[in-house]
Amino acid sequence: MTLAAAEFMRRFLLHVLPSGFHRIRHYGLLANAKRKSNLAHVRQLLQIPAQVQPVKDPQTETAQATFVCPHCGAGMVITATLPRHYSIGAPPALRGAI
Repeated sequence: MTLAAAEFMRRFLLHVLPSGFHRIRHYGLLANAKRKSNLAHVRQLLQIPAQVQPVKDPQTETAQATFVCPHCGAGMVITATLPRHYSIGAPPALRGAI
């Protein structure tokens, strides 16, 4: 499909939120308040068995895990550490604030 530049910009800007608004990512079945009960009900309606518990890895079980997953409680393994390319400073100034 070929669009004129003005029409492309109009369609593109429909997806940009005005300043001060926040995008809501999870709603409906994945709403935070009733996520577990909603997903359990959906699994029951679709006749899907309950989630299988993860297999315990003996290598991670012997060592005390430094980081623990907040969802399943399993130990998390650090696979890589990325260097910081810039120092942490103050947040950027608002545009047009001066």
